[in-house]
Amino acid sequence: MNLFVAKLSSSTTGDDLQELFSQFGEVASAKVIFDRETGNSKGFGFVEMPNDDEANEAINALNESEQDGNQIVVKQANPRTENRSGGRGFGGQHRGGFQNRGGGGGFQRRDDRRGGGGGGRRFDNRGRGGGGGYSDRENDRY
Repeated sequence: MNLFVAKLSSSTTGDDLQELFSQFGEVASAKVIFDRETGNSKGFGFVEMPNDDEANEAINALNESEQDGNQIVVKQANPRTENRSGGRGFGGQHRGGFQNRGGGGGFQRRDDRRGGGGGGRRFDNRGRGGGGGYSDRENDRY
């Protein structure tokens, strides 16, 4: 079971989570999420425990407990959802976009078989629509 752990102290590390959760059973992985630009902790992380009973025991014992001066939240993580929209840009069919321009195209990763999203159109059907999608697979453009 994958667990979401929030309200962590900025000094909490993945090793700290590993040690904390291993009291309740086997921990397959434990990581704290860090901001790419600043390198600072985002205050949350994930712990993966293969045994659901042990994971539920950890949730019951650690949720709303105090760790490193913070009252942490521990719960089952929501499954990751794949963004199927292909990407969104400014605009669309209504005036809400940037200078009434259509939306931008999506981006396709190498392992993704779906194409990128197409661009939107201006509300008055005049002018430019958005760009098409981009595929990273062999640098093909769509």
